[in-house]
Amino acid sequence: MPRLPKMPYPLRRALILAGVLAGLCGAAAVQAEQSGLRRLSTGDDSRGWEAVGRLNFGHEAFCTGALIAPNLVLTAAHCLYSKATGEMVDPKDVEFLAGWRDGRAAAYRGAKRVIVDADYDYGNTDKMARVASDLGLIELDQPIRLPSLQPLPLGEDLFKGEEVGVVSYAHDRSEAPSLQSLCTVLNRAGGVALMSCAADFGTSGAPVFAQRDGRPEIVAVVSAKAELDGQPVSLGAGVAPVAALRARLETPRGGVSAGRSRDTGAKFLRP
Repeated sequence: MPRLPKMPYPLRRALILAGVLAGLCGAAAVQAEQSGLRRLSTGDDSRGWEAVGRLNFGHEAFCTGALIAPNLVLTAAHCLYSKATGEMVDPKDVEFLAGWRDGRAAAYRGAKRVIVDADYDYGNTDKMARVASDLGLIELDQPIRLPSLQPLPLGEDLFKGEEVGVVSYAHDRSEAPSLQSLCTVLNRAGGVALMSCAADFGTSGAPVFAQRDGRPEIVAVVSAKAELDGQPVSLGAGVAPVAALRARLETPRGGVSAGRSRDTGAKFLRP
């Protein structure tokens, strides 16, 4: 696994403090009042964000994902691994609940294939490398083609000082998405962004968006929560590698398919 270039001290320190990356898929969370989160409780609140949904992995955990094409959901790579076995999840155990809110979803889909960034290694102890490559794609078993549910576009790279937002689910707000409309990129290096955005268990895979040309574009994916100088921060992976991921899905053996061999050439280390 190639190492990332030297990072600014605040970013490196936050990465060291980040804790277990895979653990963002399910336990207690910060209070919404302290993070500027707003629950999207109604259809009007949620309008435009229906492409963000909850990803269920059997009864083991959940993460957040975002529809980026009618048949593709973007999330964090570590969400696609089982904490119990250290292996990639079986696609047939994955369910995407688009726009999930108070017991109903705008669309329900299963998974056909899952794939992660070629540089991602779930067992790698180098947290910097894990965050930078913490990107995964889920190919849905059927496309979502609804006029009211449009995929979110990917944007150009984010930069230090940029104002961004996050739409996510988490442990104590698992039944509706929450919007944090204003947080800041505190630092940026080597494909990793250090942000003031809130993150907690279940937030993994949530889209980080920036307003570009009057519309929200996904510029990163939430990978982990951390702490810097006593303040909660989050770490995100930039979306530049997603194009390569999509290209790999177009190959016959790209990803792990439902009902097929799990041999993807990846190294699996049991925690």
